[in-house]
Amino acid sequence: MSRKCELTGKSGLTGNNVSHAHNKTKRRYLPNLNRATLQSETLGRSFRLRVSAYALRNVDHRGGLDAFLDKADDAKLSPKALKIKKDIMIARRDAQSAVHG
Repeated sequence: MSRKCELTGKSGLTGNNVSHAHNKTKRRYLPNLNRATLQSETLGRSFRLRVSAYALRNVDHRGGLDAFLDKADDAKLSPKALKIKKDIMIARRDAQSAVHG
């Protein structure tokens, strides 16, 4: 399983540990990933995603998973998150056509 956030695309970076004597050794900076269950209001179900703490804060700030995915860049989303976004759009379109049609 890759160490990459499914919503924001954040992944690991590389850098150096620098000692007091200024010796440098390679190291990795990994994102703070957590397994989170996020609820979709439009679909009425929950999804388990591996997301960063940063992404969880953004989901809360934007008002939930549906609102976050509306504004999210498709290039940064995982295939699983893209499918959720597509399902939400289809459900909204169907609900809107049922009201107007």
